[in-house]
Amino acid sequence: MGNKVRAAAYGRVSTEKDDQAKFPSKSQRKNIFSDYISQHEDWELTGIYYDEGISGTQTAKRKGFNQMIQDAMAGRIDLILTKEVSRFARNTVDTLSFVRKLKAKGVRVIFTID
Repeated sequence: MGNKVRAAAYGRVSTEKDDQAKFPSKSQRKNIFSDYISQHEDWELTGIYYDEGISGTQTAKRKGFNQMIQDAMAGRIDLILTKEVSRFARNTVDTLSFVRKLKAKGVRVIFTID
């Protein structure tokens, strides 16, 4: 079998209390991502990136997100999983821009793994 797909995951919990209530905790989300990735024989988990208590409207202050993008652009990630588009970014322009940059680098992004 060839090289495994280097899969990473991204999770974000916003600052809005109502919004936080509908998402699993950080440890639960990590388990969900790890379990999902382990179900794919040709995937290997390369990292779980996370931002907590940070709005998704801007990416500048999201350390976990920015580290993930940096690692992907450096060729260390082939696939990024995230719960849904709003966890990746709330700003449509940011979402499209980052997904396009990642795609150009050969990195796939999958939204919603449940």
